[in-house]
Amino acid sequence: MSERGALYLVADGMGGAAAGELASEMAAVAIHEHMADAWREDPDLSEDRFAHHLKEAVERANALLHAYALGNAEVRGMGTTATVAGVHGDRLYIAQIGDSRGYLVRGDVARQLTRDQSLTQRLVEVGELTEEEAEASERRNIILQALGPDSDVRVDLSWQSLQQGDVLIICSDGLSTMVRRDEIAEIVAAESDTEKLCVRLVELANERGGPDNITVVAVRFEGDGLPSASDVEPGYHEFLTTDERPSLQPTAAFPAAVMPELEPPSRRGSPTTLTLIAIAIGMAVLAAALLLS
Repeated sequence: MSERGALYLVADGMGGAAAGELASEMAAVAIHEHMADAWREDPDLSEDRFAHHLKEAVERANALLHAYALGNAEVRGMGTTATVAGVHGDRLYIAQIGDSRGYLVRGDVARQLTRDQSLTQRLVEVGELTEEEAEASERRNIILQALGPDSDVRVDLSWQSLQQGDVLIICSDGLSTMVRRDEIAEIVAAESDTEKLCVRLVELANERGGPDNITVVAVRFEGDGLPSASDVEPGYHEFLTTDERPSLQPTAAFPAAVMPELEPPSRRGSPTTLTLIAIAIGMAVLAAALLLS
């Protein structure tokens, strides 16, 4: 892998089949182009600058989608989630919009690295729902942010230290709503081939009904470029914290009627071998794995 790192993402489109497919494709291309251009030209190779460019790439993709939708009535309201993972050194950074997810499997345990920007997740955070109730809720697909519908987005940027043997799973909600974390960990432990791993995960989701598009990106981190052990437990670790994080505001796509009045919750990757397989099912979902050379 180059000194500039690597980029992996899942974008799950919304707004009808054609609009969703277009939104996810535009977002993936825009994010990659920004990282390939702006980050490649930056003389400062620090991890702080890498994280800055990752966040900026998502913000610029949103501006592009929003402007396009305003000028093309046939795709008005189009949008997409974005879970964008960038590897730099021995750290993984994730820029999150929406409810696609990132998991890290270490040993026999899978831990979620992202926070869903959804109504049910917000209710869990304020104690109104348990995680089990949220997973079963009919409102679990109501997301509070997406790329495109609004002129501004608040990118949730987090980080995770990596170690040898870690496996990153990025997926759309078509997988996460059908397959539990412990089941993801079991399949990762049983299958060393990442292509077969992704196939098994998609097949399991489909066996259970698979009502939504399913995308899985799997990355296995190996080699002497990573430490044998990390002192940071896998999980959600916010990057660039602020004293107060404003609540997500209602938009034309996500009206105030679905957003209760809630107090906002309080809120830092060089492998020598990276294996990535992306399996996308459905037009409105796009997964991208791109080396930043």
